[in-house]
Amino acid sequence: MTRRTDTLKLNAMLNGGGSHVVGWRHPLAQPNGNRDFAHFRRMAQTAERGKLDALFVADVVATQGSHIDSLRRSARADTFEPLTLLAALAAVTHRIGLIATATTTYNAPYHIARKFASLDHLSGGRAGWNLVTSVVPDEAANFGVAPHLAHADRYARADEFQRVVAGLWDSWEDDAFIEDKVTGLHFDHRKLHVLDHHGPHFSVRGPLNVARAPQGHPVLVQAGSSDAGRELAARCAEVIFTAQHRLDDAQAFYADVKGRLAQYGRRPEHLKILPGVMPIVGATEADARDKLRALQDLIDPVLGLRLLADNAGDFDLSGYPLDGPLPELPPSNRSKSRQQLIVDLARRENLTIRQLYERFASAGVVTGTPKTIADRFEEWFRSYGADGFNVAFAWVPGGLDDFVDLVVPELQRRGLFRTEYEGPTLRDQLGLPRPPFFRRPSSLRGDTVAPVGGGAA
Repeated sequence: MTRRTDTLKLNAMLNGGGSHVVGWRHPLAQPNGNRDFAHFRRMAQTAERGKLDALFVADVVATQGSHIDSLRRSARADTFEPLTLLAALAAVTHRIGLIATATTTYNAPYHIARKFASLDHLSGGRAGWNLVTSVVPDEAANFGVAPHLAHADRYARADEFQRVVAGLWDSWEDDAFIEDKVTGLHFDHRKLHVLDHHGPHFSVRGPLNVARAPQGHPVLVQAGSSDAGRELAARCAEVIFTAQHRLDDAQAFYADVKGRLAQYGRRPEHLKILPGVMPIVGATEADARDKLRALQDLIDPVLGLRLLADNAGDFDLSGYPLDGPLPELPPSNRSKSRQQLIVDLARRENLTIRQLYERFASAGVVTGTPKTIADRFEEWFRSYGADGFNVAFAWVPGGLDDFVDLVVPELQRRGLFRTEYEGPTLRDQLGLPRPPFFRRPSSLRGDTVAPVGGGAA
C-alpha cells in the first residue's frame, strides 16, 4: 500500500463516570459525573481545545444490567439521554462534532430523523448518528416487546430504518425555504418532497418537519462488526466503531470492510474506521502500568463476572471457578462479534475466568508514555489498521486531560494530527463529502401534501 497522506481522526468518548468499569472509584474521578452537566461541559471543552474530531456519547435505553448486586458496584445505572446532553453541549462548544447513539430497534425513523436534523441545525452542522441495533435484551422490556428481536431481524429492521431516515432527511431541497415577505411565501412548494415509504417494517409518509440539515445528512456512524454489521456499514456508514485488540485482526477488519465499498459505488476514504482505545498515560512505562493495576484491583468479582457475562451472550459464569477456564458458550443473541472476541482471547491465551474479566475490563487499554502511546497510534494508522481511534478514558477528567495535554501534542509534532480545525462541520473535520439531495417526486393539492409513490433510497 502507498504511504498515507491523510491524518488521524480522533473522537472523545464521553462517560461521566469514566469508561473503565470502576473508573468512578479512582481517587481523582468525579463519582456523580453522569448527572453533572458542568462536568460534561468541562470535558467537551477540553476535547475541543485538543482539536478532537467529535464527542461520542454511547447509550442503552435501559439500566446497563438488571443484576442489582453487580449494577450497584458500577456507575452505569444513571446516564443522561445523549441527544439532550449533546444539544446542551452544542451551546458551549464551537467546532467539535457531536455523535450520539440511538437504537433502530426501539425507536421510530421519523423521531430519529427529526432529532438528528434538529441537532445538526442547532450545532451548525456538527451532528452524527451512531446507528445501533440494541444488543441488550433488557431494552425490550421497556418497550413492550417480548422477546428481544433476533440478531438477523434487528439488522433487517435497521437496514430499512436507515433508508427511511435518509429519505426523510431529503424531504426538503437545500434552498426550499425562500421566506419571501413580499409574496408571503415561506417555502417553495416545488422543493418539498414526500417520502411515502411502505416496507416490511415501516410505513412512513413524511415529509419531515425540519429543513434539510446543514450537512445535508448528519454523519452516519455504525458499530457492528458481525457480517451483517459490516455489510450495513459498507452500504451506508461514514464512520465505523470497532473493537480490535491486535494489529493483524484490525488490518483484516479494515481490508474486509473497505473492500465491500465498491459494490455500493463508494470510495474507501468515505468510510473512516475507528477502533476503540483507552490510553493510560504515565511519566514512565512502569508508572502507566501501575495506574492500570490500581484500577484493576478495584474490580469486585461480582462486577467482573457480570461484565464478562454481559459481553459473552448473557451467560451466567458465577457457578464456575474464577481461576478455571472459560466453559463452552451457547450462541449469543446479543453481539456475536463481541462473544467471539472473548472466546478467541480465552482460548488463544489460555486465560482463566478471572484473568478474562480483568482483560475485558481493560479492553482497548494502551499504557505508556506519551511517546509510546503515539507510537501505537502511528503504527496502526500507517499499517492500515485504523483511520483513527474512538478514544475512551479510564477515569475523568484526568484521563482526558492527560490525553489532550500530553499525547495530542506528540501526535501533532509527528504531523499525524491537526493543529487547527478544517471547517465548521463534522464532515469538514472527517474529510467526508456532503450528500447531494436525492430527488423524489411530490406534488401539492390545495393546502395538502399529496402522498406520492417512491420509497427511500
